[in-house]
Amino acid sequence: LLPRLPAGLELDRFEGRACVSLVAFMFYDTRLRGVRIPGHVTFPEINLRFYVRSGERRGVMFIREIVGRRAISTVARSVYNEPYITRRLDASVREHDGRIETAYTLHDQGPHFIGVNAKAPAVLPGEDSAEHWFKEHQWGFGVDRKGKALTYEVRHPKWRVYPDARLHLDLDWTRVYGPEWAMLQDREPVSVVLAEGSKVEVFPKAGRS
Repeated sequence: LLPRLPAGLELDRFEGRACVSLVAFMFYDTRLRGVRIPGHVTFPEINLRFYVRSGERRGVMFIREIVGRRAISTVARSVYNEPYITRRLDASVREHDGRIETAYTLHDQGPHFIGVNAKAPAVLPGEDSAEHWFKEHQWGFGVDRKGKALTYEVRHPKWRVYPDARLHLDLDWTRVYGPEWAMLQDREPVSVVLAEGSKVEVFPKAGRS
């Protein structure tokens, strides 16, 4: 991860360890500067991220972001220099027998599957919990084409999580993310989190539009 850090940032560590997270989620009612783009309002994303800080600002950086909409990938790469690629993605979320079940299928020399199921209803975890550490970040960081750090603010209420989260992962790390990530094949995760989610607002340049 160290070669990916622009000047001014350092790795943020959970219990002394640098971590990466594989995150699958749904965009709903998506707007770009307040405008809905037809055909690009509701869609899934899978991303691989790691955790960084700039002083007291804790945030995330993205290694790869995968969506099924080519226009979104193109805009994100050209305007924001974000590491997006386009692949076919299928996703579903349902409630069954008192549990929330999520399923994401990535078709990339695959298929590859990410599924998490957990008990309903959701609860707010303590601020000293692993769930809180991994899900609550006010800042996002990126790198411009000159290698300098970019900062943006992410605003949302604290997310509740569903207890007893269980992971089903069938993913070829080498095929999807490259040989450097083969070390994660069959590794047990430090934490599995299924968060309820909410409205999210993103403000470029540390809160200035």
